[in-house]
Amino acid sequence: MQITTFNPSIVTSHAADAVALFEELGFTQAHNKTGIDGDVASYDLKYGEDFRVDIAQLDSQSQDMTVIRMNVRDFDEAYDFLVSKGFKNASGDKVIDTGSSKAALMISPSGFGIGLAEHIRK
Repeated sequence: MQITTFNPSIVTSHAADAVALFEELGFTQAHNKTGIDGDVASYDLKYGEDFRVDIAQLDSQSQDMTVIRMNVRDFDEAYDFLVSKGFKNASGDKVIDTGSSKAALMISPSGFGIGLAEHIRK
């Protein structure tokens, strides 16, 4: 399995506040995507070349959750690997497919979350 990105991700219903906080710390927005699976927005922030944090706006989120974003070259391979280790898709079997990416929030038996994603290369 080839991992291309591995960094913290914050899932919150207050993304604007979290983005503002990280911008005050010196992070800049590198990439934003809205309308994911209807109402989800994602903000990729970076600090220099070495540090990144993602913030996802999810209005139904009752409390903030920190997970690890793991981008991979082969989503299906990584998904099957995590499932074999006991992880469950937080949305049942639903995988978000935007055409340019595939993603799922995977939760371990102990509650640890990995935001699994593959950016589709054209």
